[in-house]
Amino acid sequence: MTEQTELLREIRDLLVLIAEPALAKRDESLRAALLELAGRGKAKRSAILLMDGARSRADICKESGIDQGDLSRLVKALREKNLIGPGDPPKIILALPPKFFEAPEK
Repeated sequence: MTEQTELLREIRDLLVLIAEPALAKRDESLRAALLELAGRGKAKRSAILLMDGARSRADICKESGIDQGDLSRLVKALREKNLIGPGDPPKIILALPPKFFEAPEK
């Protein structure tokens, strides 16, 4: 990795950190819907965080521990709320902080 690339990544990470409150306010209703669909189940929450568009449904099931049927229902519900993009593999359209589900719920 070149020095410039590393510097750009550090700058990006700082900008994301600074922008997080504004992103949270902008996406407040979408994030609330996401929290509602995720519920308190660890497997669902883990599966949602793995939906980055790079992993197949089978990979998401394996890594998160969610049942394939539950994942299918979750993807359908997320799609109905416009929280994931079209097509497969599933990809969450929101920018979520890494500890999104660990934040205290309102």
